[in-house]
Amino acid sequence: MEVETMHETFTGNIHSLETFGLVDGPGVRFVVFMQGCRMRCKYCHNPETWKENCGEQWTPKALLKRALRYRMYWGKDGGITVSGGEPMLQVEFLTEFFKLAKQEGIHTALDTSGNPFTKEEPFYHQWLELIKYVDLVILDLKEMDPQKHKKLTGQENANILEMAEELSKRGVDLWVRHVLVPDLTDDEDGLKDLRLFLDKLKTVKRVEILPYHTLGLFKWEKLGIHYSLKDTPVPSEEQVAKAEQILGIEKKNQKER
Repeated sequence: MEVETMHETFTGNIHSLETFGLVDGPGVRFVVFMQGCRMRCKYCHNPETWKENCGEQWTPKALLKRALRYRMYWGKDGGITVSGGEPMLQVEFLTEFFKLAKQEGIHTALDTSGNPFTKEEPFYHQWLELIKYVDLVILDLKEMDPQKHKKLTGQENANILEMAEELSKRGVDLWVRHVLVPDLTDDEDGLKDLRLFLDKLKTVKRVEILPYHTLGLFKWEKLGIHYSLKDTPVPSEEQVAKAEQILGIEKKNQKER
């Protein structure tokens, strides 16, 4: 009798797939959006991914087989990105999937908020195993101030910052993103604190400002969830430019080239 390996029987809950992603890492990406997130960001554009233990079930092997259909489009820079939701809520599945991808020589990127990170076991051991197979972490740093972060997301941020430092220490490449929301995440002191933090990290290859938008508002309304930022304007070009200047983005992004 043939014995099934772990990755043939292990399943993950997947929300959706994107076969030609252009903004989720370098090059053209096959993007997996996983189901489940414990953040409750006020500006979230994918609230339908919050609920855990639902979505389509895939084995790592089947998911990789689907991704490989599109490998011809990736070129030398593309690959696979796993996003969410929050992928690290399904860390064992994620590890098996990325392990299989690396066996095929595929570039792997993890798009995460960092919220599940802890040095408590068994998660920390699982996380250390995961990052063996991750080429790039795309980390969304939402707020530096702990109280503002809790108000914005419903969650603490000390563990997220700790994860960023740990990734830097272990030599894992980082792209850092910050969503700029007028009168919420655009204060000068907060942006300066973010720059000071990023300056301490050794592996940041790219920093991006993501201007706030309301494209996900209809999803909140469809789900019957109150959207508190309904009257918040999108940031102006001047506001975005100012934030980029404070973060020194042009200088930092030269590291990527």
